[in-house]
Amino acid sequence: MNPNNLLQGQVAVVTGGGGGIGRAIALAFAGAGADVVVGDIVPARCEETVARVQDLGRRAVGAPMDVMDTAQVEALVARAESEFGRLDILVNNAGGTALRPFLEQNEKSWRKHIDLNFVSMLAATSAAAPIMIKGGRGGAILNVTSIEGSRAAPYAAVYSACKAAMNNFTRTMAVELSDHDIRVNAIAPDFTETPGLRGNDRNGPVDPSTWLPVSEAQKDGMARRIPLRRGGVDAECGQAALYLCSPMASYVTGAILPVDGGTWASGGWVRSKAGRWVLSEI
Repeated sequence: MNPNNLLQGQVAVVTGGGGGIGRAIALAFAGAGADVVVGDIVPARCEETVARVQDLGRRAVGAPMDVMDTAQVEALVARAESEFGRLDILVNNAGGTALRPFLEQNEKSWRKHIDLNFVSMLAATSAAAPIMIKGGRGGAILNVTSIEGSRAAPYAAVYSACKAAMNNFTRTMAVELSDHDIRVNAIAPDFTETPGLRGNDRNGPVDPSTWLPVSEAQKDGMARRIPLRRGGVDAECGQAALYLCSPMASYVTGAILPVDGGTWASGGWVRSKAGRWVLSEI
């Protein structure tokens, strides 16, 4: 298969597509021939991704929006059909968390995390699947979860609970939508260099030259904790997403694909300073 034509003529909607992993997915899809509807809460970032997609020779529509508003999510998905006449791929990428002990969070915080990370996915899937079914061509839905959905995540309890729910929803929708040839999968990143991790906040600038530098201590920590010895790059998530949403994965549905350099596989094992794998180092 020609990688430049894997998604030729298809239309994708990407939530949180203005930066980080969402932006990388939008650009990977455009590079493979897809037109893209980009939703993001930061208008300038939305416009930047749209321009990058157009530079790749594909059509793009930007929609500044807040995924915590169900009506705005539904309107974003509807733009695919109204602008391009079809919808083939939905990427539920928008999400995030603020690290804080659970007992220091209130109900407002719980509900914000749930709306941002979980309800937004329900709303987008509910809006997108009927359009795909009506089109009669099948489709692909990709959820961006996290390996925190498969392990304990101190100080991110509600976030990780949402990601665990996303994993289960992914598998369940893979079964429910299979009669319509709609495949549903997820990628589960861990440490990936994005504005959220290298900027001042998760809505920070997309230009890596403006990001906070990684200290030598942080580099050492990653090299010892991550089997592949480094943090991930957002484009690597984009390529994984492209695989799962393309004909290359035509017989793959209900999968949760770690894109984490091996941290889920290592299961808590880390490299000692002497270079040996240990469960802890005193």
